[in-house]
Amino acid sequence: MKDVNAPRTDPVIDAQGLNLTFQTADGPVQALKDIDLSIARGEFVSFIGPSGCGKTTFLRVVADLEQPSAGTITVNGMSPEAARRARAYGYVFQAAGLYPWRTIEGNIRLPLEIMGYSRTEQRERAQRVLDLVDLAGFGRKFPWQLSGGMQQRASIARALAFDADILLMDEPFGALDEIVRDRLNEELLELWKRTEKTIGFVTHSIPEAVYLSTRIVVMSPRPGRITDVIESPLPRDRPLDIRDSPEFIEIAHRVREGLRAGHVDD
Repeated sequence: MKDVNAPRTDPVIDAQGLNLTFQTADGPVQALKDIDLSIARGEFVSFIGPSGCGKTTFLRVVADLEQPSAGTITVNGMSPEAARRARAYGYVFQAAGLYPWRTIEGNIRLPLEIMGYSRTEQRERAQRVLDLVDLAGFGRKFPWQLSGGMQQRASIARALAFDADILLMDEPFGALDEIVRDRLNEELLELWKRTEKTIGFVTHSIPEAVYLSTRIVVMSPRPGRITDVIESPLPRDRPLDIRDSPEFIEIAHRVREGLRAGHVDD
């Protein structure tokens, strides 16, 4: 895997002067303001900030689910719309969003069916990603037969099924208890190391952001602005007890200070 401290090459995601204003019945609401951010191939970048700061909105702009009001953004050198049509990314939402009438394998195969993959390739890809997220043997189960953590792993497998280079994750572990969340954080890091995906990850948790990321983007309350971008000096191999290290505590302190500064500026 690439050295996380190596010089960055051409960005996979590149936003310059990005603004987004929603028109509402109560008037315009500016969700993003002057966002400048480049994400290189293979990075794990977390977005953290209070509710309403634009974390999810930025991910949705990358995914072509929202259109910016001003500025530019490219994904793999293309417009977000072109990247969406090229299946450049997988998206994992806050809720697993699995169809209860389909098996786990059936849920994973759904985007492959839509894309026109053959039944044989659908099965092969589904089995491959089930193995990848440690759900081998659960393909014939239904979502209601799995725990919340296992359902989220199935959701991640579905996003990985068509082997996109980019994985966008919108607070996927927020509703889980701390023990399950810790385990899935460890598993996600291992998955990232094995696949070398570029990951954009939204979270409200400071420890989660610090533990997972090569960089942490701290955002302010609305209008969503970037108040700090923190490079992580932590090694790629990160046991959970690294959270007790002075380096981890120092980064967490800087994230907390960035969040406070955003509120003060607001």
